[in-house]
Amino acid sequence: MTDRPLTLMAVHAHPDDEATGTGGVLAQYAAEGIRTVLVTCTDGGCGDGPGGVKPGDPGHDPATVALMRRQELEASCAVLKVSDLEMLDYADSGMTGWPSNDAPDSFWQTPVEEGAARLAELMRHYRPDVVVTYDENGFYGHPDHIQAHRITMAALEMTALTPKVYWTTMPRSMMQRFGEIVREFHEDMPEPDPAEAAAMAKIGLPDDEITTWVDTTAFSGQKFDALAAHASQGENIFFLKMGKERFGELMGIETFVRVQDATGAAVPENDLFAGLR
Repeated sequence: MTDRPLTLMAVHAHPDDEATGTGGVLAQYAAEGIRTVLVTCTDGGCGDGPGGVKPGDPGHDPATVALMRRQELEASCAVLKVSDLEMLDYADSGMTGWPSNDAPDSFWQTPVEEGAARLAELMRHYRPDVVVTYDENGFYGHPDHIQAHRITMAALEMTALTPKVYWTTMPRSMMQRFGEIVREFHEDMPEPDPAEAAAMAKIGLPDDEITTWVDTTAFSGQKFDALAAHASQGENIFFLKMGKERFGELMGIETFVRVQDATGAAVPENDLFAGLR
């Protein structure tokens, strides 16, 4: 036996990603005494600046934005009771097709082996029992999310560790519901064109392919407050427009697909640590 605490490591791309997809499990497992480690890969410098100034517009300074977003990330971690925050501090690559994708110091342009080696060192230090990141498409195709997936899976191969590994996902039934809710809040929003609708239809997984459903409803208030800590990005965080009660109703279940397991725990499961305690 060992006195080392059970440990969850979540590998995310930007400040605020930790709250959207894993805020519930981070808060819940922290409350259960599990060590929660958040690795944030980029500095978030391609986010909105003070006053809502957009990337590429006059007055947008990525260094200023990165500092502001680090402070917001630290506030979010305090809300979620995250045990340990590690920042790789790669330059934010921006959305697909942005010129920042091609910047030599961007996360997207960083060799996978380099990022993976740094992450592998963190894994050896923390020895996580559970690792969570995105799927190979970064859930919705964002370059930094894809790169976070790549370095995580490569880092695991560099270590001798055998944690349970999960990718965040969303049931297709819920994706459809979100589409309805977005239109409810934006009545004048045009219907997506066929290509956009087809791309959206591929996000997430059919409900019966999801292995892990964790009910974090009791912690949805913390999850909402963690998102709200990223106030500078509020215009881009649709979920905050719902209000805390509606948010809790819709965002209380966090879903994952299990891709590596040495415990033999049966699926579907309702606990990332099933078979470990």
